Amino acid sequence: MDAAAPTPPPAGTGTGTAAAAAAVFPPFPAGYSKFNSALNAGLLNPMSPPPPPIDRIRSSPTLFEMMANEQDCHPRNQIPPLPALPAPPGAGRQQQQHHHHPQLMTAPPLSAQERQLLLQERVAEILGSCSPGNQLGDQETGDVRLTLTSRDGLTVSMAVHRQVLVAHSRFFAAKLSDRWAKQQQPQPAPPQRGGATAAAPHHVIEISDCDDVEVYVETLRLMYCQDLRRRLMREDVPKVLAILKVSSAIGFDGGILSCLEYLEAAPWAEDEEEKVAALLSQLRLENSGAGEVLKRVSLEVVPLAADERGTAGTGGEEVLVRLLQVVLEGKDEKARREMKRLVSKMLRENNSGCGGGAAGHGGHGGGDLSKESLYAACESSLRQLRHHFLRVAGSDLAEAAQISRQADNLHWLLDILVDRQMAEELLQIWAAQAELAAAHPRVPAIHRYEVSRVTARLLVGVGKGQILVGKEARCQLLQTWLEPFYEDFGWMRRACKGLDRHLVEDGLANTILTLPLGLQQEILLSWFDRFLNSGDDCPNIQRGFEVWWRRAFWRRNGDPDRPPRQLRIVAATSP
Repeated sequence: MDAAAPTPPPAGTGTGTAAAAAAVFPPFPAGYSKFNSALNAGLLNPMSPPPPPIDRIRSSPTLFEMMANEQDCHPRNQIPPLPALPAPPGAGRQQQQHHHHPQLMTAPPLSAQERQLLLQERVAEILGSCSPGNQLGDQETGDVRLTLTSRDGLTVSMAVHRQVLVAHSRFFAAKLSDRWAKQQQPQPAPPQRGGATAAAPHHVIEISDCDDVEVYVETLRLMYCQDLRRRLMREDVPKVLAILKVSSAIGFDGGILSCLEYLEAAPWAEDEEEKVAALLSQLRLENSGAGEVLKRVSLEVVPLAADERGTAGTGGEEVLVRLLQVVLEGKDEKARREMKRLVSKMLRENNSGCGGGAAGHGGHGGGDLSKESLYAACESSLRQLRHHFLRVAGSDLAEAAQISRQADNLHWLLDILVDRQMAEELLQIWAAQAELAAAHPRVPAIHRYEVSRVTARLLVGVGKGQILVGKEARCQLLQTWLEPFYEDFGWMRRACKGLDRHLVEDGLANTILTLPLGLQQEILLSWFDRFLNSGDDCPNIQRGFEVWWRRAFWRRNGDPDRPPRQLRIVAATSP
């Protein structure tokens, strides 16, 4: 049965009601009463939460609450800041000086004392890395005190052994000879109490103005090694060169031979070749085997017989001619393109090293190609191009691919000749190929457009002043090849990825503008009609047309009364 609800107190019993309410409900805290009074007075925002009671003691947090709030107090990935180190005296003043000049904040140079300490530490590391049983630096058994002083005043002293130095070094053998030792022998110390005598005296040797004290110590360590070659395998080429220089200075033959064997077998970086060759030439170690090392960077030239000197070039030129021939006859097109770039780079470097084309006028520039060799290769490529081109013009398409191949070879050789300023004769040879130009319309455009690239390269060379020939040669070039060039321009523009259309157009315009004014008018008016009917398949030489127009029809300042020329334009009808 449900319990009966409590009966409310009757009205009119105020005192009893208050007492009963006080008995049932506890009194309000004092803090809440103050908050209610402030709220009624309008001093607080009604939406603000009430303040916590001041007379209520907050209980200690539980373990779960502490774990939940730990990440808020101390983020897991946050590293607590390290305590600040005390600043050295004057650091604040230096910081103020460098505040406005960040570029001045550089590490101060080491003092002489600091450099001396660093040198001693490095020497101690070298001595500490010696193999067991190595007595280099042993104070107890060493009978020679060796002092090494660098050019900047750094000094290192160490104990060495007279027997080891004399056996390995001619320099120390002379210094520690019996006669020298007697002169340097100090007087024996008087006997001490109990009959004991003083320690054996040491010989003292000082070497000043050392290039590198560490290298001297490294060289001395090699004298104590049983297998020098194995020890040098841990070093690099610059360190071995430094050890070789010290070994040569002190007459350490074992070190010299070991360093030369290392240099002969180890690979060199490109910037190390000059250092190796220069040092070996400076030390003059031909009798010690330096010639075997230098064979890597020098070629022995075999003298030719008297009857062979007129027909054969130098050894370097023979190699270049062979490389040129292999590239021209290669079968893989991708490999041919890569090797063409490589050979062009080498020839360009050779040409600049020989004085910029000094070998180009019939002479031999050491390891460079002569003009005769280059033109022999051009004639061979042109002869094969003519053969295949005429066969394809006769409807024999079996060798059509050879047209593009030989034209590309001729274009590459032309680039080399232009770079060496020797392309004038090739322009004249190309301008005289009337038979080849006459057969041009009978060859499909897909096979013949590479031939017009040769014409385009010649036009660029003339237009840029790279090829200087007479007026007759320029006129013959345009008369023979301008029409085939027009016909193939659209194919060149679409099929040749590396073709610079604007460069070719400027070359053609400038070449035309080098001709007499009457020929300019004839060629440019013909181009005007072709361009209106062909559009992008015709080169745009509008700039050259404007120059010709101003030359021909503008009044000159010195002749204001000169009547203008009569321009006659005949529009050609398309078939």
